Amino acid sequence: MTVDYLVMAVYLLGIIGVGWWGKKRAASKSDFLVAGRRLGPLMYTGTMAAVVLGGASTIGGVRLGYTYGISGAAMVFAIGLGLLALSIFFSARIARLRVYTVAEMLSLRYGDTAAVISGIVMWIYTLMLVVTSTIAYASVFDVLFDVPRWAAVVIGGTIVVGYSALGGMWSITLTDMVQFVVKSFGVLVLLLPIAVVRAGGFAAMADKLPHGYLSPTSIGGQTILTFVLIYTFGMLIGQDIWQRVFTARSDKVAAWGGTVAGVYCLVYALAGAVIGMATKTLYPHLDGADQAFATIVRHTLPTGVRGLVLAAALSAMMSTASGALIASATVANNDIWARLRHRTRPAAGAQDGDEIGSNRLAIVVLGVISMAIACVLGDVIEALTVAYNLLVGGLLVPILGGLVWKRGNLPGAMASMIAGGTTVITFMVTDGLLANEPIYYGLLAGLAAYVAVSLLTEPTEEAVVEAWHRRLAGEPAPATPEFSAA
Repeated sequence: MTVDYLVMAVYLLGIIGVGWWGKKRAASKSDFLVAGRRLGPLMYTGTMAAVVLGGASTIGGVRLGYTYGISGAAMVFAIGLGLLALSIFFSARIARLRVYTVAEMLSLRYGDTAAVISGIVMWIYTLMLVVTSTIAYASVFDVLFDVPRWAAVVIGGTIVVGYSALGGMWSITLTDMVQFVVKSFGVLVLLLPIAVVRAGGFAAMADKLPHGYLSPTSIGGQTILTFVLIYTFGMLIGQDIWQRVFTARSDKVAAWGGTVAGVYCLVYALAGAVIGMATKTLYPHLDGADQAFATIVRHTLPTGVRGLVLAAALSAMMSTASGALIASATVANNDIWARLRHRTRPAAGAQDGDEIGSNRLAIVVLGVISMAIACVLGDVIEALTVAYNLLVGGLLVPILGGLVWKRGNLPGAMASMIAGGTTVITFMVTDGLLANEPIYYGLLAGLAAYVAVSLLTEPTEEAVVEAWHRRLAGEPAPATPEFSAA
């Protein structure tokens, strides 16, 4: 596999070079965190698709296709539906707010108290995304280069942290575009047709696959519902996704570019499931379904092409990792640290250079922390599920409620966060971390608390509501301290 190693090495060096080039464009806080809010349709579409389709969507999508057939596309399909819903119904309004974090939006809508709790929950969620993505691409380095687990984590993590810290969102955007092209070519153009042809075509696959593999619901209706509740709704409120929306040049770019990226996700979902089905046809008795992607790549692709497809898999994982890393750093530095700093030094102001430096430091520190966690954890699916349950159960209702319901207020939002989060935690303890019930009951409790408490308490002050609607309309905000979202 010498040629394959060479292809991957050239790819990784190219990623570092593109990241270094992006450093020249990060001249302000806006450049560093949201690419200056200047991305046009092409770059916005590519980078949005790159950040949402990570290792779980690529390797995990093939694994689900191997296990359940065409219905294995349900997980990535749910991600695509979430991105479509975000882009069609909410992204234009989100882009016009011109904030940096989800917590800043909540602070604008309800008041600063709501931002504190949401910032902590969002930080845990984004950090766990970094950890899981780190473990995913480290497993590829581990197998390909036969190095110890810790070395694989350090190699991959250093590359991601390096280009992310160099130029922030500009470096990540430029590298994501490269990764998007490599991923599209490697998975859709090369691996998909070659796998199907090697399996004998769709007719042969239909004859050889187990019963139910062509059914769109064989994975189970409850599983599909859970995917929708966790991943579709998670796409609507995740900081890593919103931060990409903030990079759009206009609200129209955010809406149309995100819609195209969502459709791309639906195609990618079907491709992963079909690749998994082809693998099942060719190698029906693998020791584990997790081996499906590596097996089909190793045994069906020619030298050189194999290296490119493996680079495509790395692209998917590293895109998600870098997007989650800058999201985690942005939340930690702007929603948590900046508020603490303001309380101890309320008169202190921050220049753009200081802001870039502090965000760059946050990326490095959190990158090192995520690598340390990835070295000691073997499987973080349960931890990631906990993070998603807390995110959706605690924050979905107050965030979407704030965008669509004028009567929602701060007491209602706080009650929803507490009720939803507490319910999720309670049912995870009693029914298990991977049970479906926590997210079901958490959302119901959060919605009931939000509506009831909002109706039983005083409406939000009219001045706050008017300021909120001015921001939604895209009017410039008055100058305020950096820690505030107004």
